[in-house]
Parts: sequence; C-alpha cells; structure tokens
Amino acid sequence: MASPLNRRLFLTGSVGAAAALGLAACGGTGGGEPEAAEVDASSFAEGSTMAALAEAGKITIGTKFDQPLFGQAGPDGKPVGFDVEIGRAIAEHIGVEAEFVEGPWDGLIAGIDANRYDVVINQVGINEERQAKYDFSEPYIASKAALIVREDNADITTFEDLEGKRIGFSVSGFEDAMLASMLKHAGVDERSVQLINVNFALTPSLIGGQVDATIGGFRNFELTQMRLAGQEGRAFFPEEEGVPVYDELIFVTRQDLLEDTRLPRFLEAVERGALHLTNHPEESWELFIRAYPDLDDELNRQAWIDTLPRFAKRPFALDHRRYARFGAFMVESGLIEQAPAVEEIAVELE
Repeated sequence: MASPLNRRLFLTGSVGAAAALGLAACGGTGGGEPEAAEVDASSFAEGSTMAALAEAGKITIGTKFDQPLFGQAGPDGKPVGFDVEIGRAIAEHIGVEAEFVEGPWDGLIAGIDANRYDVVINQVGINEERQAKYDFSEPYIASKAALIVREDNADITTFEDLEGKRIGFSVSGFEDAMLASMLKHAGVDERSVQLINVNFALTPSLIGGQVDATIGGFRNFELTQMRLAGQEGRAFFPEEEGVPVYDELIFVTRQDLLEDTRLPRFLEAVERGALHLTNHPEESWELFIRAYPDLDDELNRQAWIDTLPRFAKRPFALDHRRYARFGAFMVESGLIEQAPAVEEIAVELE
C-alpha cells in the first residue's frame, strides 16, 4: 500500500502533440530493475513526499499493463514499455526501488485517491479540475495524433464526411482543440459530431463499430495494430486538415546552462544517431531488440520502420515562425491565454 501523501503526483504526457517516439523503451539496458542507491530520509523535509518515499525505500507506480508501447506485460509477466522505463529511471535517480501496480485507465485516478500507489505514470492529460486536486510533472512526451477510420468505411472518404458521425477519443484537452480546428477547416459544425470517450481502446472500438472514427491514435502504431487484427485503416493527418505544423519531442535545459559546451556536443551526437538510424535501420533494430528482447514482435518492428522518417535530421535547427504559428493556434483554441515570445522559450545553439 502506498504511503499517504498530502497531494498526489501525476507524470503526464501532453496528449496530442507529436511524431510519437514510437517504441516502448528508453534509457537503461533492459531486463531487471536498476539497483537503487542508498537514500537518507532525514535529508528531506519532515512530512514531505520525498521523505515518505525515502522512508519506504520504494515508489509505487500506477500504470496500465495492456497498452502496447507504453505499458504492457512482457512474456515473464513483468511490465515493459515507455512509461515503465520512465518510472524505473525516476526511481533510480531518487535512490528508491520501483514497484508497478496495474490499473485500468478509468480506475487509475481512483487508485491514487485510495492510496494504492504514490504516482501515476500513464500520460494523464492536464485539465483544471485535475490540477485543483493533484500535482503534475512537466509533460514528458507528446504524441502526434491522427484521425483514423476503417478503410472499408465508404461513408467517410473525406473529412467533410465526418458530419453526424461518432468519434472516439481517449483524453480530452488538446485532442478536442485539434479536432475542432480540423472540423472548422473542413466546414463541418463540431456540434454535429458525437464524441465518445473510449479511453485507450481506440483500435478495438473502431474495429468493433462502436465509433466511426478515432482521434488521438499514433500514426506509427494504430494503423499497424488494425492491420494485424485483420482490419485496414485510413488516416487523416492534422497538418493536412488545418492544424499548424509544430516541432515535437524537444530537448529542455536550464537557462544557466545555455553556454555549457556539452549541449552542442550532445546535439551533434543526436544528429549522428538519427542519421545512423536512417541509414542503417536493420542494424539499429537488432541493437534495440538486443537490449529489449521482450519488444521483438511484428507490431514493434513495423512501428520502428514507421518512426524512422519522423526523426529530425537537423536537431540544431529552430524554426521561429513554426513556433509562433503554433503558439497563436493554442491561444485561438483556448489552450493558453497568451503565447510567449519564441525567444523566451527556445534557442538555437551555435
């Protein structure tokens, strides 16, 4: 049972933003849990969350075990995936062990209220109602969404055909704003469509006919998942339907480190890595599954192939106008009150 804390913490993904990282692992070397360093509970303020975690010697993490790429049970029953690796890295960093507790999507928040775990790491979207009760991290991932329909649905061949249709979604917030913009661009009254919360069962609900389309699925994942289930899909991409193009999965640093010579060297390494992935995809895949053998299946292999074209080949580049356009879009959509000047939030390293 998790230790009772004053406020609960969610690690959150800014749902809807980007070319998904695509594969389920990051950091570490795969396999077993990292060893936790010794941590002194007395070094933290009495009654604080960190003191409670240090005293317990572990952090209990709520996540899903049935969401491929992000959190799923491996062949040995142990959880694997992107969110899982994030949790392990955090536990290692703060010097405690990571314990994962499975929960259904519609019960994750209830589980944190019931003290089943200390933190949820499952791409929980931020909204005002949740912020009034819970503490959130900064977003750690952004997912580039697409609107997907069944290939055999002859009633929907253009975006205009969505009028009067049922659209499934998983998390409200950015997806709502994106869909509204896409519908407006196509001349469709957003009030004419029926939005249905299917949680993360996007593919099953579309294949099963509960909805006519889904919004929020990964363009490098859902279409392959549908094909492997015997149902071809067709995607409509936001950047082709009125949503401005934007940069994604960006690197963030502190203002006082901008002159640190390690940053340009880091970006040079990222550039070399992206080029190697592009030029040697099979060799790179073999290295990946050597570290994460539990992810060696047809779905992840195809996600790997579909993700490669999305990697930026010039990680040093900064497009000021692209940032400004998307900031204006967020203001117009009511997601933020005012867009900051680009030079306040982004810098191009020399």
